[in-house]
Amino acid sequence: MNPLNPFAPPPQVVTVALNPALDHTITIADLHLGVVNRALRMQVDVGGKAINVASCLSDFGINAAVTGQLGRDNAALFEELFQRKKIANHCCYLDGLTRINTKLVDSERGETTDLNMPGPEFTPAAAADLLAQIVERLERLVEQVEWVVLSGSLPPGMPEDAYATLTTRVQARGGAVLLDTSGAPLRAALAAGPRIVKPNRHELADLVGAPLDTLDAVIAAGRSLLAGAAAPEWVVVSLGGDGALFLSREQAVRAEPIAMAVTSTVGAGDAMVAGLIAARLENLALAEAAQLATAFAAAKLTRIGPHLPRPAEVRALAQQVVVNVLA
Repeated sequence: MNPLNPFAPPPQVVTVALNPALDHTITIADLHLGVVNRALRMQVDVGGKAINVASCLSDFGINAAVTGQLGRDNAALFEELFQRKKIANHCCYLDGLTRINTKLVDSERGETTDLNMPGPEFTPAAAADLLAQIVERLERLVEQVEWVVLSGSLPPGMPEDAYATLTTRVQARGGAVLLDTSGAPLRAALAAGPRIVKPNRHELADLVGAPLDTLDAVIAAGRSLLAGAAAPEWVVVSLGGDGALFLSREQAVRAEPIAMAVTSTVGAGDAMVAGLIAARLENLALAEAAQLATAFAAAKLTRIGPHLPRPAEVRALAQQVVVNVLA
């Protein structure tokens, strides 16, 4: 039983929120910098990549758990989301606030400007203590679940190899890791052999140290990650308005985006991660997984906050996704 949410069902997936956030979204028509803007509305949502993934999975009917850290001083909104969506809460509670990010949504241009805070700053001892607690929780949870999602930035003071450590410990216990991060934490964790990695084009370019201006260049960079003893099974690269690239050792496919009325782009990549997990739980092949993951991302564009429409609507969108086999 989960003492923090005794009504949550046994999870199928655990997401790890090392740097969660509250997302303060302000909608403005025709945003102008340097002057007074009149907001149309505002909304506060629980956020952070890992929590967005768990929330979208829950909306699709997949039981999820979250571990990581929360600040005690503003934990109530997180707890409300977890209870409402029956997400098992295995977070560690720390003194102070969980970070607050601001999202400025321009309703006329369909653009979102993110102002993201770095998160709480950890001393080496505090970081080591938190990681030890999370490892203990994950080693217990991985006996029940198939997948662990490690996603998002690391807070200041957290060691760059934190995701590498968690990947090693989870997969040693028989779990599978999906990794969605960037920069030094991504580089370090790749050596630990996560099963799926999901960078966007810019994150992949930073990783390989070369511009990826063409689709062929993205494919070559993605395939470079698939080589070697600790290579992932799949590499998925978000391409923004050009859709997404899905690579295995045997195949490469590109999913074209669906034309949607965009309410907010925040969390679309996290929804795609949730769709990848849903696809793997259903044992879908690469092309079908590309359709479902792209549908998750498209459905998320129609909503503010980490929410999806009904599963039947998401599956209907998946049937509209055009997938091109590249190799």
